[in-house]
Amino acid sequence: MRTTLTLDRDVAQAIVKEMRRTGEGLKATVNDALRRGLRMAGKRPRTPLFKVRPHAFGVRPGLDLDRMNQLLDGLEVEERARTAAR
Repeated sequence: MRTTLTLDRDVAQAIVKEMRRTGEGLKATVNDALRRGLRMAGKRPRTPLFKVRPHAFGVRPGLDLDRMNQLLDGLEVEERARTAAR
C-alpha cells in the first residue's frame, strides 16, 4: 500500500536514528517499528518479578521488629522508673 505520511519531528529523528543503527532503509524501518508497536497494542507491559531476599538481623526470637517503638517506649519507662526511685 502506498501512502503519504507526515511524521512528528521527534518520531522522524527516532526513525533516522534507528535507520543508522540497523543499516535498513526508511520503508523497512517504519514497517518494523509499526509491526512492533501494533503487536504491543492492548497488551499489558511485563513488570519485573519482585523477589524478597531475607536478611538475618541477629535479633532474638520473639522480638517483633515491627513494634520497635513499643520496645523503646518500654525501656524508657523502665529507665525513668529507676531514676525516680533513687
